[in-house]
Amino acid sequence: MFLNLYDNMTDTAKIIITIALMLFLGFLATRVTKKLKLPNVTAYIVIGIIIGPFCLNIVTTDVVNGMDFLSDIALAFIAFNMGEFFRIKVFKELGLKVILISLINVLVVFILVFILTYFIFNLELGLSIILASISGATGPATTVMTIRQKKAKGNFVNTLLLVIAFDDILSLFVFSIASSLVGIETSINFMDVLLPLLINIGILLLGLVFGFILKLLMPETRTTDNRLIIVIAVLFLFCGICALLNVSPLLGCMAIGLMYINITNDEKLFSQLSYFAPPIYLLFFVKSGIDLNINSLFSTNSVGTLPLFVIALFIFLIRDIGKYTGSLLGSMASKQDKDIKKYLGLALMPQGGVTLGLAALGMRSLSTDSASALTSITICVVILNEIFGPLLANLSLLLAKTYSNNIDEVSNVSIIDENGKRKSDVQILIDRINDIQKNMPAHEENYDEQAFTEASLEQYYAHNEINKKRNWNRRK
Repeated sequence: MFLNLYDNMTDTAKIIITIALMLFLGFLATRVTKKLKLPNVTAYIVIGIIIGPFCLNIVTTDVVNGMDFLSDIALAFIAFNMGEFFRIKVFKELGLKVILISLINVLVVFILVFILTYFIFNLELGLSIILASISGATGPATTVMTIRQKKAKGNFVNTLLLVIAFDDILSLFVFSIASSLVGIETSINFMDVLLPLLINIGILLLGLVFGFILKLLMPETRTTDNRLIIVIAVLFLFCGICALLNVSPLLGCMAIGLMYINITNDEKLFSQLSYFAPPIYLLFFVKSGIDLNINSLFSTNSVGTLPLFVIALFIFLIRDIGKYTGSLLGSMASKQDKDIKKYLGLALMPQGGVTLGLAALGMRSLSTDSASALTSITICVVILNEIFGPLLANLSLLLAKTYSNNIDEVSNVSIIDENGKRKSDVQILIDRINDIQKNMPAHEENYDEQAFTEASLEQYYAHNEINKKRNWNRRK
């Protein structure tokens, strides 16, 4: 009944109701994955598969064909937030070592995945190149969320955040070159390789300019609402320019965030944007699930002799082996401490928006069959890494001793009182609680929460004044 009604709707009604369904069902799916302790990305992709044309067909292909811009916008938001972690102070201390680690692990992953897909599975050259180029990207959202939840800190965490960011930058460079070579698999010349590099350097420089302009548009007197409007307008404008040039906005938007945070140190803008971004991410991931041809996963197809699910499983395994091996070799080459050598690779397994965004861009360079296979394989690999990646990231932070569950390590208080006698267990516990409270970082009030609180207080006081006047009149 619903499907018949849906088919008779106007195009405008279809799109609006589709967006509402994607948002609402995506939210409901997270209620299930939350109990299973799975990341939200998995919920969004799975619900997209269920409502898509290859399952229940509630959302048809023609409805979501006009939503390709979501990948560009989602990438822009992800990249801008990643720019927050490019602090010049930290980069000066770790920069060259981090670049070496990222370079080696991205190249190792590229080589291993390319050998697997092209020489072993005999996939098309263009599809193999794109799959190998996007496999080096690391999902920052999952790892950053884990770091914040555990309040992890130290040299390991600083190195990890920069490695994740550079993984994505280098993956973008590799992807840009690879995608430009897909259509010219024969007679490749030097300019075919150099031109994409020059274009991406130009986009990087343009992003730095936009970051400076964004700073000029953000005086201290700017209201909260207008700050959000301006940053979204700047990111959308930059995405539009990149779309005109047919290049990814990832590198440039990262440069915008990098420039802005280093010349303003304004972390609150990134927090503000994080309130607006979740619906965009949800729609993007649900759409990725809708695009997945579930039937092709378990049957042989025109791009190879094996089912795509089998290919995805092997790519998942070889990618993670490459990530760990590459980070180990990179850490050894840059002479990192033993914790980084042993455990950094475990924290680089998660994938997410960057990989799916690059895959969405890569589809434009491939034939129909190869583009469909790219979507199916990438989504499978991302889901597997989003299931196991957070567990490995959490394990790496624990093994590297970036946080502790031991109260003796969290607080350091004397167990001897002023008279030289041992304190009671109760007194030691009280002293530790006081020490933890004293060393906790100052609470930074959120603008929206503060505004809401002030409005609530105004209503409360106004209500009390009205009641006082009523009571006074009654007494009279």
